[in-house]
Amino acid sequence: MSILNVSHVSKIYGNKKQRFEVLKDINFKVEEGAFVAIMGPSGSGKTTLLNVLSSIDYVSRGTIEVNKQDITRMSNKQLSHFRKQNVGFIFQDYNVLDTLTVRENIMLPLSIGKMNKAEAEQRYQEVTDALGITDLSHKYPNEISGGQKQRTAAARALISKPAIIFADEPTGALDSKSAQDLLKRLDMINRHMKTTIVMVTHDPVAASYAHRVIMLKDGQIHTELYQGDKPASHFYQEIIQNQSVLGGVQHAF
Repeated sequence: MSILNVSHVSKIYGNKKQRFEVLKDINFKVEEGAFVAIMGPSGSGKTTLLNVLSSIDYVSRGTIEVNKQDITRMSNKQLSHFRKQNVGFIFQDYNVLDTLTVRENIMLPLSIGKMNKAEAEQRYQEVTDALGITDLSHKYPNEISGGQKQRTAAARALISKPAIIFADEPTGALDSKSAQDLLKRLDMINRHMKTTIVMVTHDPVAASYAHRVIMLKDGQIHTELYQGDKPASHFYQEIIQNQSVLGGVQHAF
């Protein structure tokens, strides 16, 4: 079943005199339980695409259905409710609150709802076990490493059991060891919890953890790669080769 259906999506910035068409007639589907990476050179539109997919920004044309709901037709109030119910976010700069403990940060999405304590506690144990941060519960963000902050952010995104996780350069601020650890855990969560993940990244190592890589150039889908039965090392090499073909550095949006 498709969890994400993107149909003829375009995004235009500016006015009649000066227009930038950052996304041009984008079409693709993401199946439930998939792990998809979006790549492309600077200015290719990958961050803009993630923003419209996750309802942070609006499309100029086209439709986006998430979990069978057309988010392009929703009001701001409807979108706010929809995001709480269906979407989890992982950002490059963690976005954890310094005045809250790790546990309080992770539990934040559940504090808005009316979930009973037993179920909330069960979910907390599940996501913190999966991300290896159970022992950090009472620490504050300034007492833990960048990798631990990002795993805290990932746990917060997962605890409400969203239909889909959107990750924007989740390893961008991490050292290679912390990045590998996070990616292995996201891969495990995707496989065992069947969580759908859509991740923007410039890093071919990060992209090689995905099942499918969508490569953008000049606001359009240029190439799609599928891991299939290939060994991870072969898929990584395929990503590298295609990335070098795309090349180019343009204006970032």
